[in-house]
Amino acid sequence: MVVQERIITFIVWSNWIIFAALTGIGILIPASTAQMAGLLAGGLIATVNFHLLYRGLRRSLIEPEKPSHTSRILGKYYIRFIISGIIIFILISKNFVHPIGLLIGLSIVVASIFLATIREVAKLINKEAV
Repeated sequence: MVVQERIITFIVWSNWIIFAALTGIGILIPASTAQMAGLLAGGLIATVNFHLLYRGLRRSLIEPEKPSHTSRILGKYYIRFIISGIIIFILISKNFVHPIGLLIGLSIVVASIFLATIREVAKLINKEAV
């Protein structure tokens, strides 16, 4: 269980670090307001969804004293998915955000998971080399 907690902790921290770095880069380079709004909105949507998913799965899998049914977990997931889709639709259809900025923001969690995978593979390779 230690490995999984280490990976999750790394992903959570790297989500916020990547989000802050992209926001800083967006401020430094001449980006439009819509692009920055897309980056911020996408980053917040992806990061908050990841945190809610993590919290729900942790409650149902790690804390057995609070029994949860699979249908309840999936129901919450689909509700969150639909709400996120509606928010994204409104943001793009009303031209509040630029789609490219939104896409980059939504990719923050994917980048964090990719970095966590590279980090763990590197640890495995270094452990085998010794």
